[in-house]
Amino acid sequence: MTWRSPLALVRDALRGQRARENELRSLESNLPYEGLEKGKQPNRYFPSNAIKTTKYSLLFFIPMNLYEQFHRLANLYFVGLVILNFIPEVNAFQPEIALIPICVILSLTAMKDAWEDFRRYQSDRKLNNMPCFIYSRKEKQFVERHWKDVRVGDFVKVVCNEIIPADLLLLYTSDPNGVCHIETANLDGETNLKQRTAHPEFEPESFNGILVCEKPNNNLNHFKGYVEKPDKQKVGAGIESLLLRGCTVRNTDHAVGFVVYAGRETKSMLNNSGPRYKRSKLERRLNIDVLFCVILLFTMCLIGALGHYLWLNAMPVVPPYLVPPTSGQLDRPSLTSFYMFFTMIILLQILIPISLYVSIELVKIGQIFFITNDIDLYDEETDSRIQCKALNITEDLGQIEYIFSDKTGTLTENKMVFRRCSIMGTEYPHKENAINLLIKETEVVPDGKLFQKISRTSSGSLSHSQKTDAYLDFFLALAICNTVVVSMATTKRRRVSRHRTFTEDSEENFQPSGQTEGVDTTGLQPCSPHPPSLSDEPALTSDNLRYEAESPDEAALVYAAKAYGFTLLSRTPDSVSVRLPSGEVLDFEVLDTLTFDSNRKRMSVLVRHPITKEYVLYTKGADFAIMELLGTPYPGNGNKKNIATVTQRHLDCYAKEGLRTLCIAKKVQNHTLSYLPNAMAAIENRERLVMDTAVQLEKNLTLLGATGIEDRLQENVPDTIQALREAGIKVWVLTGDKPETAVNIGYACGLLEDEDLVINMGCKDKITCTNILDCTLEEVRRYNADPRNVDTTQNMSLVIDGLTLDKALSPDLLDRFVALVKHCRAVLCCRVTPLQKSRVVKVIREKLKVMTLAVGDGANDVNMIQAADIGIGISGQEGMQAVMASDFAISHFKHLKKLLLVHGHWCYTRLANMIIYFFYKNVAYVNLLFWYQFFCGFSATAMIDYWLMIFFNLFFTSVPPIMFGLMDKDISAEMLLGVPELYKTGQGEGDYRFTTFWVSILDAFYQSLVCFFVPYFVYQDSDIDMFTFGTPMNTSALFIILMHLSIEIKSWTVVHWIIMLGSVALYFIVTLAYSAVCVTCNPPSNPYWILQSQMEDPMFYLICILSTVVALLPRYRVCHSLSSVGLKIFNCPEFWGSRQCYFSLMLPFS
Repeated sequence: MTWRSPLALVRDALRGQRARENELRSLESNLPYEGLEKGKQPNRYFPSNAIKTTKYSLLFFIPMNLYEQFHRLANLYFVGLVILNFIPEVNAFQPEIALIPICVILSLTAMKDAWEDFRRYQSDRKLNNMPCFIYSRKEKQFVERHWKDVRVGDFVKVVCNEIIPADLLLLYTSDPNGVCHIETANLDGETNLKQRTAHPEFEPESFNGILVCEKPNNNLNHFKGYVEKPDKQKVGAGIESLLLRGCTVRNTDHAVGFVVYAGRETKSMLNNSGPRYKRSKLERRLNIDVLFCVILLFTMCLIGALGHYLWLNAMPVVPPYLVPPTSGQLDRPSLTSFYMFFTMIILLQILIPISLYVSIELVKIGQIFFITNDIDLYDEETDSRIQCKALNITEDLGQIEYIFSDKTGTLTENKMVFRRCSIMGTEYPHKENAINLLIKETEVVPDGKLFQKISRTSSGSLSHSQKTDAYLDFFLALAICNTVVVSMATTKRRRVSRHRTFTEDSEENFQPSGQTEGVDTTGLQPCSPHPPSLSDEPALTSDNLRYEAESPDEAALVYAAKAYGFTLLSRTPDSVSVRLPSGEVLDFEVLDTLTFDSNRKRMSVLVRHPITKEYVLYTKGADFAIMELLGTPYPGNGNKKNIATVTQRHLDCYAKEGLRTLCIAKKVQNHTLSYLPNAMAAIENRERLVMDTAVQLEKNLTLLGATGIEDRLQENVPDTIQALREAGIKVWVLTGDKPETAVNIGYACGLLEDEDLVINMGCKDKITCTNILDCTLEEVRRYNADPRNVDTTQNMSLVIDGLTLDKALSPDLLDRFVALVKHCRAVLCCRVTPLQKSRVVKVIREKLKVMTLAVGDGANDVNMIQAADIGIGISGQEGMQAVMASDFAISHFKHLKKLLLVHGHWCYTRLANMIIYFFYKNVAYVNLLFWYQFFCGFSATAMIDYWLMIFFNLFFTSVPPIMFGLMDKDISAEMLLGVPELYKTGQGEGDYRFTTFWVSILDAFYQSLVCFFVPYFVYQDSDIDMFTFGTPMNTSALFIILMHLSIEIKSWTVVHWIIMLGSVALYFIVTLAYSAVCVTCNPPSNPYWILQSQMEDPMFYLICILSTVVALLPRYRVCHSLSSVGLKIFNCPEFWGSRQCYFSLMLPFS
């Protein structure tokens, strides 16, 4: 290795940074540079394929982990107090003792972080050492290497069922049509196969072009690049030619690709951002109360410092027990009191609960365990349970006020059934499909009248005119205009063994130029240009075909065409084969496919008809996207306006029935446009150029007909929405469907009711939108001002389309729109885009300051899910993009009911009560030390041994509150589901309110006063020592704090008894042992045999019993009175007729 100067290294690093940050990068093949040093490699500036997701290294783990933990202000606070305790002038007790609590907390957290990082290290090592095959110019073949050895510019070979190691530009496949099938489940959860197309005329050693591509990004659905040949010809490359790292090759023997992105620059790694971190509403409130505790602590310390100053000034002479420092002179009272301020901070530091944050994390982990193991949230059909991905917002489930839901696949099953169609103005109802509720999307019963017409048209040998019949074109469009992948239902996804043996008569190997024939030492099947033999596979028939579609709509249309005899047999990037009812097979040449996008709202396929040789464009899409593009009518079928009008009438009827509608159209032209290759080869503005090309093609269309597809409601959706409404949650539905379809589903699912005043906002201009908003708001104000409407709300719902929503969300109308929807029971947004969905969620969350939840099942719901406080994905028929972007994932919409009303309520009340109890416990205990200062000259002296003080919070009283936060049930699950109104206790301020916190703090002050002054008055005028006075006080404090928790616990189990009694037993065992062996553990104090002597004195038991009873009597009386009132109301005959009465009286329990 040659020596390089530091300046050259810096210069090379800067060049590498510029190369990686450029918007475009040029990549060359590594083969001509094989064996050269790294400095001469053309792609040396780009990262290798090795990945590293660990946060720490073995050498720097301790400093890096401490740096990470010190980002928490609480840890910095306690470390600062430990450092302060090492200063002789202000230390309260032995500095080493002060280190114990923070060291325990930091050590436990470090052990958890180390274990998590070690698991990441093991995962990285496993991935980096996975085998793969890289082409070697020296060995003239693919050789086995590891994933970490792959570099940008290499040629990599992947075989069937193998995971792709890096992002590859597909150059060659074993399929004769140049198609490679991949499964992207590891990236987006979709298990349906996707096709990728190889670039023609490329072989490893003869590859002398330059690949120009965009900078790496995390968009899984887009890639822009082109290959520039030596003759400057550019061949465009898009996502349809890119094999992404993490995908799995299926049904393809092998494929060869050029490495475009490697390692951390691959799209899968750029999407791997790790677990999401969201701060819950309760956590934000907790931080405010910690600040109040800091203020309270400083106030108490200031009182202590001032008291010490007054005490010193009140002394006529210096007492003998005040020992001067080495200088021989006592400090001035003002300086001494200044020091005492910091000493008091050290003494009273446990007022800030050091273990609270760790306890909260443990409780949340336990809550997630209970949620994921709830059998009611398990889906037996898919063998899936609820997934919790955001570990720190479980309590937010109990505070939701607004739910934003998608419709298709969320409220409905997203299992499409072909119900009705209209062809050239004639409607065919398909009544059999409507009657049979159990029919599957693969089972379409043809309409008798339409089937007879198709049979007559297609009988015998078809003439040229019959080949262009409108009915045949309609079903050809259903079969062709899609991206469905055809496979055989009787054949499983093909698996290829990694190691194979070959005979001498094997098929001819695919060899790069210059390669000599020989044995493939990789153990893989050689790349062959011929298809593998399918002699062992069953014959291809209509009965064993299987269609894998990216959306259920496409599959339903293809199965409908198949039911009428138009069977899609195969699809390649360049052709599609359809069997007609007559048995004749037509092979269409595919010239171009314009995929669906949210702007055009349609997709098209341009083919060459095999008989007429015409260029035919088949298009399907939303009615408004097709109707505005209509041109000439179908030959021999009259006026296009009449057909369009009748078809639109049919579409409106379909929508009112809740069916999903699509328009089908075609266009015949004598030539094809040559714009697309130029558009695909462009890097800048590629999307706009492709869109312009699509617009050029998709105009002057001929309407063929329309379809109506049924998407049935999921089970128990109306019951779930009704329960959520009773719980005080407003439900919005945001969908891309027609308003008529959405309204029909709204009534079916109970979102809209017959007695509702439904406001339909469909405005073409902003002035009309403004007038509707103003008039409606004025009507709401009049209704609220009417004395007859006191304590009532108007049942008002809003239906608004996407165009009107854009106007309503404009800055000058936004406040009026928010004011209107605030009074609506339900809002139904139709024809909205994914960006509009997310914007609506953000507007409501920010303007109304409410807790929001978004639920969806598709990729178009991801923005909405991520914009809400809680995002829930439903694992449905549209892949797993929504699930992967969500905080929680469920199988059905009905699971929301128990997730929110039961688990959400429990998680919130448990955590809120635990946090309040934590503050109470620490304030009550630390006040004992504070009251003692009034009798010891505010000298920061403690009447309890320092070690026992540490053990008190670290061991004796640490487990019961965690158990309380994990297992307490203030109300049973049956009651929460039966009376959804109980959920309202968590909304708004909820249980964890400003008043609740301060009432608990005042109760802690009262109990500490009782706990201190009962033994004080008992031992008054006696000659007992300091620890003899403090031991019964410490024991009484334990009983009071644990008995206080016993009053708060609503449901007792064996675990509760074990932990509570175990804490008491642990206290006595540890304290007795400590008193027996620790003679001078904390000089000059002497805690030896203190508790043993106390337990021999009856006065000790009297103090403990009296202090506990007097301290807890007020709280017990209040809780007992509230319980009696609640039971009386629960048992009254009018209870079930007036839930609101019960709800209002049950509020104090939470």
